[in-house]
Amino acid sequence: MSLKPSCLIVGAGDGVGSAIARAFAREGLAVCITRRPRNLGSLEAVATSIRAEGGEAHAFGVDARNEADLIALVDRIEAGIGPLQVVVFNIGANVRFPVVETTAQVYSKVWEMAALAGFFTGREAARVMGPRGKGTILFTGATASTRGGAGFSAFAGAKAALRQLAQSLAREMGPQGIHVAHVVIDGMIDGTFARSIAPDIQSLLGEDAILKPDEIARNYVWLHNQQRSAWTFELDLRPWKENW
Repeated sequence: MSLKPSCLIVGAGDGVGSAIARAFAREGLAVCITRRPRNLGSLEAVATSIRAEGGEAHAFGVDARNEADLIALVDRIEAGIGPLQVVVFNIGANVRFPVVETTAQVYSKVWEMAALAGFFTGREAARVMGPRGKGTILFTGATASTRGGAGFSAFAGAKAALRQLAQSLAREMGPQGIHVAHVVIDGMIDGTFARSIAPDIQSLLGEDAILKPDEIARNYVWLHNQQRSAWTFELDLRPWKENW
């Protein structure tokens, strides 16, 4: 069994999630990354790249909406890899539909991905961290966490629910020594999707006018390393040129 503390990133996609994983691996944590089973191949590639840099990484194909599977994953990490010191919930579930075209199936699926899965993740992190009296639980939010936009009824509802969960968890677990924080990522993030819709992406990157995954990840590590006399609950990240 690894003597290292471990870090679980639920929703380690090719952008922010992978950057967060690399950042915590560089901090010396044994990093455990998850995506749905169908994405295990790309997830293994991320784990391999982390190991190539000298870090410890483990990839798991898990659907975070499945309560039993997530419980089993946390128990497996605790028993076979190392005690969880950091848990990051990073599932996005961003969709855009006019409200009259938003079906019950769409709304329910988005809520399950961005809110229910967040509850399972936060609860299981609290279960194992609470008795130890230390740990960090971080939730990735979005513009929609605080401001619903036209066409984002499902996404805004789910992200707002996740934010309120984080607030409740922070108030409950803070006195037990667990730092809970919510990160509002407000703006376009460099990645495959952004590069497909922004023809001037190189100009934006050169001007630091778009969020860079590695810089976002640095803030997650900073939150984890905060001293408890001055914990941050909510951190708002946006490029210097972003409109408020």
